[in-house]
Amino acid sequence: MSKSSARSKSLDYSLLAIIAIIVVTGILILSSVSAAFAFKRYGDTYYFLKHQIIFGLLPGLVLGFLAYKIKLSFFKKWSGPFILLALIMMIMVFLPGVGSSSGDAARWIRIGSFSFQPSEALKLAFVIYLAAWLSNRLEKIKQNKEASFWGTFLSFLMVLGVIIVLLFCQSNASTLGVIVAVGIIMYFSTNTPVFHTFITILLGGGGLFLIVKAAPYRVSRWMVFLNPDLDPMGKGYQLQQALIAVGSGGVGGTGLGMSAQKFGFLPQTVSDSIFAVFAEETGFIGAVILIFLFLIFLWRALNTAKESQDNFSRLLALGITSWIIIQTFVNIGAMIGILPLTGIPLPFVSYGGSALGMELVGMGLLLNISKNST
Repeated sequence: MSKSSARSKSLDYSLLAIIAIIVVTGILILSSVSAAFAFKRYGDTYYFLKHQIIFGLLPGLVLGFLAYKIKLSFFKKWSGPFILLALIMMIMVFLPGVGSSSGDAARWIRIGSFSFQPSEALKLAFVIYLAAWLSNRLEKIKQNKEASFWGTFLSFLMVLGVIIVLLFCQSNASTLGVIVAVGIIMYFSTNTPVFHTFITILLGGGGLFLIVKAAPYRVSRWMVFLNPDLDPMGKGYQLQQALIAVGSGGVGGTGLGMSAQKFGFLPQTVSDSIFAVFAEETGFIGAVILIFLFLIFLWRALNTAKESQDNFSRLLALGITSWIIIQTFVNIGAMIGILPLTGIPLPFVSYGGSALGMELVGMGLLLNISKNST
């Protein structure tokens, strides 16, 4: 076997190591943050931890390993059925007896005691589909610019439009924002004309305005973001409590398990607000270390995309990386007040079996790409 051939089958062990460290760190953070709340609500200190491991970590590791072992050409070939299945599941949340809702949001499929959030699968299916679709059309774009606009750009907007409608009906603007952002990054990484960029930004900006205006609570989030002191006991309560938690941590933190804000003050402590509690318990040092881990992941993942041997692998790696990093820094940014509150979970850390499982499948694909990089 030649040196180049041997290299093409060499897994990026530094990428594997940083993924493993982040996943383990996430489980430990959830264990510390959720213990008191789990005991108060369920009488079981490890309720959230056990649920995360059983319904998120273990199936995610199994599916992630399969994603690592299966040839990438399989995912490219079946990208259409993957996105179709994800869209069907998105529709199923509206079916009586199958779909489950919380407040005005219908986002879950529930069968007995098992529940699943299809929008998490949609993120991954969309990335796979778009990577396959763009790679198949990359040569056509180079050969015929007119066809690239009418055949590719408008089709891109149509596919994205179907997803936007379904997510809008589920009142899931946060997932919608992530998918749109990832789609734009992937699309415009294929050397598309500036004209396309201008149209997409114009349409995206107009669509964002309409989505925000459609729901009073989204308007409130923007108002609180622009004026953090607005209604601190009402609309601005979560942001105020998050900032108190982050500030209370100081440099070294209050100690693991010693957060005061998680005891009934800060909403969504095990999901959206978990970074704020972690920053309180571990301080500036702990928060910086966690952010640094994600930055190392970004570096290694982008390197994997850069060294990919074909357009599909490159676009897939870029899409998975963008998905994880956008969610990470939008979540953290919201908790420290530099971005509006969005309801986006922190990857590998926030409670949610559906999210963790799909993220691990994405990591399996990313490692698969690194194994086959040139």
